[in-house]
Amino acid sequence: MSAAASSEMRLRVRVSGAVQGVGFRPYVYGLAMRYGLAGFVTNGPDGVIIEVEGHRVSEFVATLPLEAPPLSRIEDICVREIAALAAKDFSIGTSEVGRLTTQMVADTAVCQQCLDELFDPENRHYLYPFISCCHCGPRYTIAERLPYDRRNTVMKTFTLCAACATDYADPASRRFHAEAIACPTCGPRLSQGINAIVAAIASGQIVAIKGLGGYQLLCDANNQDSVERLRRRKHRLQKPFAVMVESIQRVGEIAEASAAELALLESVARPIVLLRSRNNLAPAIAPDLSRVGVMLPVAPLHHLILRALRSPDARERSGPVIVATSANLCGEPLLIDNAQALRRLERIADLVVTHDRDILTRVDDSVLSVAAGGPQFIRRARGYVPDPIRLERSVPPVLAVGGALKSTVTVTRGNQAFVSQHIGDLNTAEGIRAFEKTIRHLTSSLDVEPIVIAHDLDPDMASTRFAEANARSLVAVQHHHAHAAAVIAEHGHAGPALALVLDGHGLGSEGGNWGGELLLCEGTRFRRIGHLAPLQMPGGDRAAREPWRMASAVLHMLGRGHEIGQRFAAQRQAGCLLELLDQPGGTATTSAGRLFDAAAALLGISNVQSYEGEAAMKLEALIRRTAILEAGWTINSGVLSLGPLLSRLIDDDVDAATGAELFHGTFAAACVDWVMRSARTTGVNTVVLSGGCFLNAVLSDKIPGGCRDAGLTPLVPRRLPPNDGGLSLGQAWIAALQIAQQSSARGGAI
Repeated sequence: MSAAASSEMRLRVRVSGAVQGVGFRPYVYGLAMRYGLAGFVTNGPDGVIIEVEGHRVSEFVATLPLEAPPLSRIEDICVREIAALAAKDFSIGTSEVGRLTTQMVADTAVCQQCLDELFDPENRHYLYPFISCCHCGPRYTIAERLPYDRRNTVMKTFTLCAACATDYADPASRRFHAEAIACPTCGPRLSQGINAIVAAIASGQIVAIKGLGGYQLLCDANNQDSVERLRRRKHRLQKPFAVMVESIQRVGEIAEASAAELALLESVARPIVLLRSRNNLAPAIAPDLSRVGVMLPVAPLHHLILRALRSPDARERSGPVIVATSANLCGEPLLIDNAQALRRLERIADLVVTHDRDILTRVDDSVLSVAAGGPQFIRRARGYVPDPIRLERSVPPVLAVGGALKSTVTVTRGNQAFVSQHIGDLNTAEGIRAFEKTIRHLTSSLDVEPIVIAHDLDPDMASTRFAEANARSLVAVQHHHAHAAAVIAEHGHAGPALALVLDGHGLGSEGGNWGGELLLCEGTRFRRIGHLAPLQMPGGDRAAREPWRMASAVLHMLGRGHEIGQRFAAQRQAGCLLELLDQPGGTATTSAGRLFDAAAALLGISNVQSYEGEAAMKLEALIRRTAILEAGWTINSGVLSLGPLLSRLIDDDVDAATGAELFHGTFAAACVDWVMRSARTTGVNTVVLSGGCFLNAVLSDKIPGGCRDAGLTPLVPRRLPPNDGGLSLGQAWIAALQIAQQSSARGGAI
């Protein structure tokens, strides 16, 4: 198409941010046509490069950020005038090469336009499970490197048919330069048809399918036998399963959802969202819990399965509900390889459905809740990674390797921190291999060579061992300081801050088992100004898996150790635990997580855990309205003791629900009191709140609210989880600040 050109002005425009793989070039092409401009647009190493020439270039630049594609995120537009070329046409050029500073884009759910085509018998994509366009589909999971061109993705192995080639080359098409473009003629194929998948689920079988970021296990969420069978085969005895429903209209059938929760469910990221359950699914879905994880369909395949499962005579607000959980063996990473899936899932799934589009980067489903008036991550992965977190200043290139549980890694580049997807726990060989592969992929795709590796203080972590084996320059960051620093970095806070970190475990700066800490943070340094009263951990790490041991430690602390044998008679070692607790020099902890475990066991809710956080989650599930025990805590020299509260929980007139409500309300009030006193003493009014215990809905609501009521400014994690999934960002920020300080002391530039 010819454009009316003008030699009066030519502009070179560089657009940076998430602008590749989102339909930005065809958008620019259409905008240039609208204003009658000549020039070109191309992907470059630092974003999208545009040159425009003509009378209306100023209007073009003004409109550029206003109508950008829905998946794009513009961070900067740089414009400069250059010599006019008297060009006649506008074109899309080949990608430029160079050092990368642009961003990759997260995978997104199928868009409504593709969904309409999916179920249109007249469309050539009818019932095709890999339909996508510039506005939806896989990105991060199929890309080898940037620039995001088809030749740099797994789709390069699929030769376009004539119809797809026409769409790909047509500026008026929604699939113009859509790199994942495919159709039944030339694209990927499933190993099994939809009818076979649906028949298996409907008959009570378990089906494994290859999703966007890895394999998933599906079964009928209303079939108790199927769900129990899945639990046995997967060795997942109690940990809750997420469920999937066909549309937002179906959500209300199984859960209560606020407007904010519904908005999260419908977002293009399509995360799992924790909602209050109506308890009308199979009881084995989320045993003894009040919330259930719900998600909407993500990929076209999900829509096809759920539509086919729908009963022809179903009521308007009725529809199928299926379990949709990660297809992995207990404690191991998500499976992405076809051969591995067929081999390793044969004892779990009755039917394994593969396809021939490779997954290069495993990415699990993201999990969120709504807490303290906003979204809270429990697991950050598909739909959000690799979106960067903007830092308040440019920093040197750092790799931070996180902790041992809920592992993530972070790479910094300029004023951006790229936090990886949830990797999982690093206690298996497969987990460590996935961790190392994630590091290689993140550093290579970002074209970053870290000059330092930041890690946890704990020398026994696999992540620490990796750092020590792979870097000359290391920065060790205390676990709870990293929790606090992650929130400080996210919010761009400068100056001192108090940090209340309520967590399960972390090695203290001088040894010891920390977990309920009040810190004073400033720059690269912190000071421990308070902690929870220590409790013994009889049996060491075993006490973290067996809450009855922590309850026994409480009884011993209160002078009621003689009750241990009777209260926990079902536990084989209960009879000898008092003798162990009487011995000096045993392991002790200030952990908030172990305090929750103790309360759950004292109230008869959970004596032994089958998954991390089980006792605390079941304790929380009993709450309807919190209560506060007056004088239920003491604070002496910065040490917060809940002794009076714990003593009350043991009384015979306190049932489990009453005790749970009393424990949560009193603990939250005690923490607010603790912080208020420290704020008066230090003169610091900004309070960072982090640590895994803030996944508790009561704490995440009551403590920030109490801080605000006291005139303090709470900072809570919004873009990362408060648990160990956020550790790597905090480590990276502390390491970057240390490098800057050292450079400044030498009088050099960063």
